[in-house]
Amino acid sequence: MYNIKIDNTILNQPFNDLQVKQLVKNSKLEILSISLAKGAVFPPHESHEDAHLIVIEGQIAFYIEENPIILSEQQQFSFPKNKSHWVEAHKDSKFLIVR
Repeated sequence: MYNIKIDNTILNQPFNDLQVKQLVKNSKLEILSISLAKGAVFPPHESHEDAHLIVIEGQIAFYIEENPIILSEQQQFSFPKNKSHWVEAHKDSKFLIVR
């Protein structure tokens, strides 16, 4: 029998400034769940891998090389490694980073 474990980390992740939870990490994959309260900022940084961002709820401005990209619920965006980027929440927001 398959052992089923339901994880409610994303559902229960609060909108309290910036919250980052690592959901999965192994040699081939990392998935981060990020929540941002309205007006909160995920400060500038670079990813060491190409990444894919998936907005679950809310609306964010994703800035890459100072160019804003507005993303809303159920939209997704891929971005390359080693490019400076940062995120600002226009609404309480949750998104996944897959890399």
